[in-house]
Amino acid sequence: MFNQKPVISMKTSEAAVVILLLLTGISYGMIKLELVPHIPVLLGIMGLIVYGLLKKIKMAELEYGMIEGAKAGLGAVMIFFFIGMLVSSWIAAGTIPTLIYLAFELVTGKWFYAIVFLVTSVVGLSIGSSLTTSAVIGVAFIAVSETLGLSLAITAGAVVSGAFLGDKMSPLSDTTVLASSTVKADLFDHIKNMSWTTIPALLVSLVLFAVLSPELSSADFTKLEGLQNTLLDMNLVHWYSLIPLVVVALLAVKKMSSVLTLGAGTMAGLLVSMLVVERKDWGTLPGILFSGYVSQSGNEQLDSLLSRGGLESMFFSVTLVLLALSMGGLLFKLGVLPALLSGLAGSLKKVPVLIGSAALSAVGINFLIGEQYLSILLTGNTFAGHFQKAGLHPKNLSRVLEDAGTVINPLVPWSVCGVFLSSVLGVSTIEYVPFAFFCLLSPVLTLTAGFTGLTLTRIGRKAVA
Repeated sequence: MFNQKPVISMKTSEAAVVILLLLTGISYGMIKLELVPHIPVLLGIMGLIVYGLLKKIKMAELEYGMIEGAKAGLGAVMIFFFIGMLVSSWIAAGTIPTLIYLAFELVTGKWFYAIVFLVTSVVGLSIGSSLTTSAVIGVAFIAVSETLGLSLAITAGAVVSGAFLGDKMSPLSDTTVLASSTVKADLFDHIKNMSWTTIPALLVSLVLFAVLSPELSSADFTKLEGLQNTLLDMNLVHWYSLIPLVVVALLAVKKMSSVLTLGAGTMAGLLVSMLVVERKDWGTLPGILFSGYVSQSGNEQLDSLLSRGGLESMFFSVTLVLLALSMGGLLFKLGVLPALLSGLAGSLKKVPVLIGSAALSAVGINFLIGEQYLSILLTGNTFAGHFQKAGLHPKNLSRVLEDAGTVINPLVPWSVCGVFLSSVLGVSTIEYVPFAFFCLLSPVLTLTAGFTGLTLTRIGRKAVA
């Protein structure tokens, strides 16, 4: 998609009208009509096709644009499939049940949401993957929340906030490396510079989650103990069930590819599951990689938590991602996105306007295409020269790319991360967005830095504090 050439050129004002109509239509369909996101996005694609035909563009060109857009998501699709298999194999191996059991142990009478936020932050920082953190640790905390009758929306917001804080600051994260390398900033200088906006966002988020955390009664803990005993009775809690998690963590530290890491984690899960499942049932294990694990404990609540995973569970996410990226491909082919980016990049002489435009570009691409990598690549390449002309160090731009690009993706219902998280956590994007405090605060703080000049680094100078 990134290498596509638009077949027509248009004014920025016309492009803005097209985008406004498109986003209004998608938002109305999802929020007002409560449609699954596939339908509004598909209708948006059809509208763009009609617009292209009216502009005398050949249908073959429009089809090519959609195909090229969809190609950009094949890497994400493969990761979705591997995570689906990982989840089912880890439940069979007792990895996720053991983590749920341990998560129950972490729960105290106070600070539940704050604990969720801190734990997912540490795990995300350790392995550098927000999606893996959410799929494993996040699922465990969602199980605890559902058991205690707490808000799933706030719990999901804490999971997303922590997972993306860790992902954003981890040197093992793809987006962290991509943001720094795109603008040619040193990786660790980039991470250090992000602390100016990350630490305040972390502290404010922690306070908010602590304030929202309820007081838990002794009855709640009795309920937890009952579920812990059920997990033990199901023979799903073992120390060796954590081996697959260790395998994934080690490969992540060694910076192996996501597909290889998740594949190894899945195979480790299948091998460990042979110690958990009776020998006569070994033949059923490969099948769960497609259809998912089905729990039959007799406890309805626990069965609903543990019956998940598999390739099949990812089909909703995969189809939506491909549709959204196809729409992005059309926006490129029609020249809509290039016109918008060109308009934003023009006449950028004042630093506040420059940083605000870069942030708006990163946020906008997340909403228009739903892909965080492209929000980083397109914005970084568009604004790198302008930051240099303004005398700003490249790490200022790389911070904007993360604060307004990386952490915004999970807030978009039709984005790669938004679709995946709502599927895995069982909470819609629109429900958890108001409580994803860290993700909401990050762009605000990066804009504040731009407009006040605080923490900005000039070329050859240290940060202005």
